[in-house]
Amino acid sequence: MTQMEKIADFILDPDLSVPESALAMAATLLVDTLGVCAGATHLDAGRIARDFAVDFHAASGAGFAAPILFDGRHASLSGAAFAAATQIDNLDAHDGYNPTLGHIGCAVVPALFAFAAHCPELTGRQALTALAMSYEVAARAGISLHATVSDYHTSGAWNALGVAALGARLRNHDTPTLRQGLGIAEYHGPRSQMMREIANPTMLHDGSGIGALTGVNAVLLAERGFLGAPAITVESDEVAQHWADLGGDWTIERNYIKPYPICRWAHAAIDATHALLTTHDLNADQIASVHINTFRQAACLYSGMPETTSQAQYSLPFAVAVLMRHGRIAPEHVSGAALSDPETAQVLTRITVSETARHSDRFPAGRWSDVTMTLRDGRSFHSGDVHARGGPEAPMDQTELREKFDAMVNPSFGPGRSQAIWDAGMGLVQSDTLFSSLSHVVEKGPE
Repeated sequence: MTQMEKIADFILDPDLSVPESALAMAATLLVDTLGVCAGATHLDAGRIARDFAVDFHAASGAGFAAPILFDGRHASLSGAAFAAATQIDNLDAHDGYNPTLGHIGCAVVPALFAFAAHCPELTGRQALTALAMSYEVAARAGISLHATVSDYHTSGAWNALGVAALGARLRNHDTPTLRQGLGIAEYHGPRSQMMREIANPTMLHDGSGIGALTGVNAVLLAERGFLGAPAITVESDEVAQHWADLGGDWTIERNYIKPYPICRWAHAAIDATHALLTTHDLNADQIASVHINTFRQAACLYSGMPETTSQAQYSLPFAVAVLMRHGRIAPEHVSGAALSDPETAQVLTRITVSETARHSDRFPAGRWSDVTMTLRDGRSFHSGDVHARGGPEAPMDQTELREKFDAMVNPSFGPGRSQAIWDAGMGLVQSDTLFSSLSHVVEKGPE
């Protein structure tokens, strides 16, 4: 068999066997991503994306439409996926996988709901199987891309292939059609440079909105006979090593879940600061200065007082200042009045950041930082090297996951809706209830 045929067998196998632990992780990542989507409904980027999908990506009939998550309106399949993925992407609290330097769920979860709108008999376990498969394909596409190009591209450049694989499975494509879909998704994927966005944070964020749009379009074009060039990140000999363990190593189980709606690169410094504050029972008023040693990419994050929510989420010192000021970081701390809070701005002036070689050497396998905190009374405390928690090295427990979920969902949708989504999502792995039992709960807008 060719490499493409082996990959196609994995993607399209109707009896694909996914370990129970991977299915459980798929359910957890699904629910966490839905929480982020709900938490981002108030952001300008989410509102613009939803309205844009309704106005410019409308479907010509019910057979081509899908509900926009947490909105109550419909758009085309690709439009609905674009709107939700853009919304999730603009609240930087969604899952990621270190070796890809980016994020999978923010694209494949919206695509799952779009495609599932036309799969009325899809069970929860079938949906989780398809989702786990798409995580595996996207992860290897991302690793393959980064291994074969000189620039650092956003997640949309490669998670589009996970979306295409997901759609091909749910729409019962054959191997030749799948091959065309993957080729279209890769060729049209946004090869956008991530560090440009880091230097100038905007609503473009990590490119996952366009990644989802591209992946869905690729599936729909391929099934109509549109031809695409073979996907180099899938079929070339140069990347074969990255696909060799497909179906054997379930990387989905090593995705991290974020405790904070902030770029993952800042999390180690946030965790180190939090540990010092709690261990020594400190508050911001006692602290004269904070110095953060981190890896190069984190040191490049936005350094000033942010004017936009995008800048706030891509800022390491602002995140640390918010934590020192409030003791936590929630969606309300990266938007609105929080961006002009004078007390946070004052704390920010006491924080400095430097690149340290030992932390840079451990990136991207890890996200490491250390923090030195000097008090006004002259005492000094050092955190030691800290790795960002939320991944397999230091996972969040179920209680913390639920607290994060409720903090995301409750402000706009209330505890009743939050409970319903949590129960329906987490319950998918335990029975063959229809996936629509969850989709019906999340397609409605705020009441």
